[in-house]
Amino acid sequence: MSWTLLLALGGASYALKAISPVLAGGRELGPRVRRTLDLVAVPLLAALILVQTLGTGHRLVLDARLPAVAVAAVLVWRRAPFLVVVLAAAGTAALLRALG
Repeated sequence: MSWTLLLALGGASYALKAISPVLAGGRELGPRVRRTLDLVAVPLLAALILVQTLGTGHRLVLDARLPAVAVAAVLVWRRAPFLVVVLAAAGTAALLRALG
């Protein structure tokens, strides 16, 4: 269910990005709208990550995903390469699942 919704939202997002130049007709967004859109993107992505990490249905689940996301967040903050972030997070989750 959540993957279907995620794919649908992603598809809608790409569709809006594809047709927005046609609808805008070459007009630029105002600075206030642009600032608002810039401010909304990061919290929305963070909320999506938290919901997918901590939620399973209607329950809060604390499992190996949470430390893996924490490791990834620290590595992103330290400006590690993307491949290092992904491998470290996956390794953390795999190790914790193997131990537990």
